[in-house]
Amino acid sequence: MTLLMKAAQINRYGDQRAIEINTIAVPSPNADEVLVKVKSAAVNPVDWKIREGYLQDMLNHNLPLTLGWDVAGEIESIGENVKELKVGDAVYSRPEITKNGSFAEYMTISANEVALKPASLSWQEAAGVPLAGLTAWQSLYELTQLQAGDRVLIHAGSGAVGQFAIQLAKLRDAYVYTTTSARNTELVLSLGADQAIDYHHEDFSELRDLDIVFDTVGGETLDKSWETLKKGGRLVSIISPPSEEKAGQHQVSAYFCFVQPNSQQLAELSKLADAGKLLVNIDSEFTLEQTHLAHERSETGRAQGKIIVNVSK
Repeated sequence: MTLLMKAAQINRYGDQRAIEINTIAVPSPNADEVLVKVKSAAVNPVDWKIREGYLQDMLNHNLPLTLGWDVAGEIESIGENVKELKVGDAVYSRPEITKNGSFAEYMTISANEVALKPASLSWQEAAGVPLAGLTAWQSLYELTQLQAGDRVLIHAGSGAVGQFAIQLAKLRDAYVYTTTSARNTELVLSLGADQAIDYHHEDFSELRDLDIVFDTVGGETLDKSWETLKKGGRLVSIISPPSEEKAGQHQVSAYFCFVQPNSQQLAELSKLADAGKLLVNIDSEFTLEQTHLAHERSETGRAQGKIIVNVSK
């Protein structure tokens, strides 16, 4: 007998109205996969960019597609080759983005994309870590090789990625500037930022001799960031690949981060969370049937933390 489940899917590209709650078959894990009963999932900007069709040439999804690529849940079954995980394990993941996602009661994930959930975090908090946490980790620790004493500018520090970036930069003893609005100044300072720059009234481009710029905004913000860097500085963007020509003109290195699954880095993030060194802020919570409203909240660009979809108890 085929087991069925609910999933938030799109059968066409479009606005929030394209999201449908469909009843589909529960997938079976392949030899190197686990089947996870989804407790909570999180919305990220990439979700609605995929829904709108902006990334279809890059990711080549097949429709219908289950959305969502941040997940916390419990292992229901395992493939025959999986040795280090077991049924009942509480896990979290940023799974491969070309496959069906986490806005479903069950999903299969490659075992090497899964890590044990931080014991100190709720399902909702844990679901908010993987994509944003890995993005900050890979941008700052891998690509720009952040070092103690570096002067770092993190754009949009009150956003989900920005919040993790501030905390990870401070854990490496960097000096952190971050752009934000006045209403979020207290938040970013509480996360460890040394100096908050109110982008409504202050011009961050007056900064000079920075070691690293972490761009989470793109456009004019990215264009104005080059001159803040010292020669030999590093810029990383998560919006689009930075101009190699401009990097050469300013004698800096430039990188683009499109976050990748990484269970080892998730395990390190778990350690930090359980040591009380990584805080997760929840902006809002929705049910699976309210996935369209969760997307709507994300598209405002005003979320102060993670937007969570609670799938099961």
